Amino acid sequence: MITIDNYLDSHYIHRSNWLRAAVLGANDGIISISSLAIGVAAASSTREPIVLATVAGLVAGALSMAAGEYVSVSSQADTETADLARERDELATQPEHELEELTGIYIQRGLTKRLAKQVAAQLTAHDALAAHARDELGIIEAMTARPIQAALASAGTFAVGAALPLLITFFASTANIVPFVAATSLIFLALLGGLAAKVGGANLWIGTGRVALWGALAMLATASVGSLFGVVVT
Repeated sequence: MITIDNYLDSHYIHRSNWLRAAVLGANDGIISISSLAIGVAAASSTREPIVLATVAGLVAGALSMAAGEYVSVSSQADTETADLARERDELATQPEHELEELTGIYIQRGLTKRLAKQVAAQLTAHDALAAHARDELGIIEAMTARPIQAALASAGTFAVGAALPLLITFFASTANIVPFVAATSLIFLALLGGLAAKVGGANLWIGTGRVALWGALAMLATASVGSLFGVVVT
């Protein structure tokens, strides 16, 4: 027997909430901290300022990602809650109108008027709010906003992504920090893009290439600023 949970498990869309936050966090962590390290290294001949800047960037970035994701996804959750409350009130005060509205939605999707009315009536009897949430508002359980999940995923993956170039600044010689951080970060970004594409069911090479390309551009720009002006720009 196929249930809605089994159906969702066989597709990729149910992963979109946490996958988006996780990929964004890890990608931002790698690019931000590697670019920061390269920018400082291009303007400094000692290791201490590079390590200090990258550690500070990791902590600040992770907290910023958590706060940003929580606030933005909370706004989405608030909107969904308000829409559901309004729909619940309309179902209580205007049940006939809501039934007609649901029937109209199914007619627009290709059902005959008679069949659409039967489907609308049965779904209304089973769970009217769920039917309207799904078919009128586009809100389904697998896609609902989860602020805490998004905040933790973004902050955690940012910290993991940021730790990778940070470790390179510890172990690479000062003279080789820029090429080492640049090369390893591009490898990390390519792996991240490929992994995200694999998990999300997208093309592996396109996912790998676009992440690596934008990472390379960010690091090149930051290195140029550090080299030309001798200051750190983040």
